[in-house]
Amino acid sequence: MNILFLSAWYPTERDKMAGLFVQKHADAVRAQGADVRVVYTEEKGWHYWREMLRGLRALRKEGWRPDVVQVNVLDKNGLLAWWMWKRYRIPYIIVEHWTGYLPRNFSFRGGWHGWLMRRIAQEAKCILPVSQMLEDAMKNCGIQNNRWERIHNVVDDFFYQLPVNHRPTVDRLSTDCRVKDVRLLHVSCFDEEHKNTKGLLRAYKQALASRPNLHLTMVGTGVDWQASKDYAAQIGLTDEQVRWTGELTPREVCHEMQQADCFVLFSNYETYAIVLVEALISGLPIISSRVGIAPEVVTIDKGVVIDIGDELALTQSMIDFKPNNYNKDTIRQDCESYRFDVVSKQLINLYDKIRKSK
Repeated sequence: MNILFLSAWYPTERDKMAGLFVQKHADAVRAQGADVRVVYTEEKGWHYWREMLRGLRALRKEGWRPDVVQVNVLDKNGLLAWWMWKRYRIPYIIVEHWTGYLPRNFSFRGGWHGWLMRRIAQEAKCILPVSQMLEDAMKNCGIQNNRWERIHNVVDDFFYQLPVNHRPTVDRLSTDCRVKDVRLLHVSCFDEEHKNTKGLLRAYKQALASRPNLHLTMVGTGVDWQASKDYAAQIGLTDEQVRWTGELTPREVCHEMQQADCFVLFSNYETYAIVLVEALISGLPIISSRVGIAPEVVTIDKGVVIDIGDELALTQSMIDFKPNNYNKDTIRQDCESYRFDVVSKQLINLYDKIRKSK
């Protein structure tokens, strides 16, 4: 089976994290024996069309023809897939990750552009948003289709391996016994408008006044990484209180999760937030704002979900957090659906049905 990915994002030498979730979908489908080709360019405007059409012509010269096109983010790639359907009768599906449908980051355009996007979406064989929140937002923008399915992003298999030497934290807040450290972990791309790391740092600073045994590790890099680090120093947080690792490999992130006691996410918006799933698979309780898949997966026995931007609630959640209130085995339950083979089989089965029904 030949599958063509047309993607708005994909990892490059310049940015190895951009669209990593798309690459993992492609790798997962390849693992099922499909021949997957990806056509992608960082070019904008007319240069985008030149490079994308050049890529498609190269595939055609090889004699390679897709059975199904997977569009990752509607917009221009959707228009290209729609043209291929009209011209060559090659069916397409849409896997959607874009935050522009969400009220907090709304940028879905109206007019002729909005009409065209709705038309392209309507003729897709299936739309697969990555969260219920995103599906609801898309429908609120007038996106319609006869078939909606949820698709998960893929988590690397090594996150499912149990740690060998994890130190359980015993957290006692009485004055007659030793207080152990509680390790909070945050992983993100450090885009302040998106991730709200300064809000997280302010809430953590307030929580330390009541609970000085909290320690925060900030993992990742990004455009606002240095600004976030400078802000931490500005509000009086020391290097002993906040540890900055910079960018880590996925295996190193996995190790950090296995050694932490609680994962904290305070984003203003997300369509998915794969770090939440990675934390759950690692048996890590979560404190998260109500974004992405958090309302779906962070149940009362797995953590706390708070309102977006509510720093008082975040502070109180940090103060109240007790590791012994959570069972790691319980947290890890119901996480099999994020595995490579599970997601890949879902996609392969969908492609097969579409190919046979066209």
